[in-house]
Amino acid sequence: MKLLEASGSAQAAMLRRGEISSAELVGTHLARIGQVNPALNAVVELLAESALAAAAESDARIARGEARIFEGVPFSIKDSIEVRGTTCSAGTLGYRSNPPSQRDATLVARLRNAGAVPIARTNLPDLLFAFESDNLIFGRTNNPYDPTRTAGGSSGGEAALIASGGSPFGLGSDAAGSVRLPAHYCGIAALKPTSGRLPRTGHVPPAGGWIESLWQIGPMARHVEDLEVMMEILSGPDGEDRTALPIPFAKQTQIQGLRVAFFTDNGILTPDRATQAAVLHAAKALENAGAIVEECRPPAVDRSYDLEMRFLGPDGGDGLWAFLKSIGSDRTHPLLGGWLEKLAQYRVDMAGFGALWAELDAFRSEMYAGLKRFDALLSPVAAFPAVPHGSSIREDIFPGYSYTMTHNLTGWPAAVVRAGTSPEGLPIGIQIAAGPWRDGMALALAGCVETAGLGLH
Repeated sequence: MKLLEASGSAQAAMLRRGEISSAELVGTHLARIGQVNPALNAVVELLAESALAAAAESDARIARGEARIFEGVPFSIKDSIEVRGTTCSAGTLGYRSNPPSQRDATLVARLRNAGAVPIARTNLPDLLFAFESDNLIFGRTNNPYDPTRTAGGSSGGEAALIASGGSPFGLGSDAAGSVRLPAHYCGIAALKPTSGRLPRTGHVPPAGGWIESLWQIGPMARHVEDLEVMMEILSGPDGEDRTALPIPFAKQTQIQGLRVAFFTDNGILTPDRATQAAVLHAAKALENAGAIVEECRPPAVDRSYDLEMRFLGPDGGDGLWAFLKSIGSDRTHPLLGGWLEKLAQYRVDMAGFGALWAELDAFRSEMYAGLKRFDALLSPVAAFPAVPHGSSIREDIFPGYSYTMTHNLTGWPAAVVRAGTSPEGLPIGIQIAAGPWRDGMALALAGCVETAGLGLH
């Protein structure tokens, strides 16, 4: 197995066996970043000096027999999640000259405490608002399979780096598909956890407001097994984010007998043929593993796009404009501007906002009722594989991101794993969602699809 293709868990085992040192492992990843980043523009800050110092400490711990679960293994972090001693820009001009963070975000600290070594901060769109990773500070991130196409957003730099072997795993965040879409575009695995599963302390911008329930920080990796280990490390309250609940993460090992519904079209934007085929192949793989698979689209799914957009923009985007002004972002990227133009059409008065909350509650109840028949829901991640730069905001493409929006609205955990390849050679992922707090089930089903090797054909 090639070192840079191995999972972080496999790399940790190699370190414990003495087959490689952390200094060598980190150095190999730094060299790989040096090779791929000029073409990708995925890394906005390389943490070489601190990473090599941490690697030396890990090597000493391993020598003493004190290795922790990810001892000496590097990881990367989206540039909206604080890492002590570095500037967290969130890709927006108003934060470009911020002083270095005084402490790690909670989830970064938890990975450090498990022995992992921060190696790089990765690119994203202006204030995270785009399905492409491009901003006025660092420019655009390119897809590792085709540089004329986007790596996705908002965690696009993270996905591109992991897919290229520069990092085995890392952290992104997701309010409309921002860990899952880049994973789909770049051919890696990712999880949007159950809302309230992970603390968001140290994310920029912070949690709060009416969209708080839509988003979570989420793990991203080349292999599903790392997502499972990461969730064991990351889960649980931190005493600061009031939404993070003390519900332990539980792995799921049994596939036999799980009831899985699937659909290839959400009724909003029909996917291309290769994307639909990937879902069908994944459904067959799950059936072969003993799951009970049935084609069925919950009746609420076709309302996902309209409801998510209205819930993001009941003030017509005024709050976002005011926030940008308050932090000194006097210019914004055109992709963010395109988002704001879309949100402007969804403005409502207070009575309309109250009705919107009631509609969201009804949507969640209707989706939850479907869990009486099924344990999980298999679907596309988006209507298309990676699209050309600058095109994500187009009206014939943008609604295709509604497949991920569904589970920001429900708050359910949703995993993505590669399950196919387009005629152009682009990766195609599938999305598997499970009921609230069944993150382990979603990952087990994703792991089953990964084991079937569908994405390698």
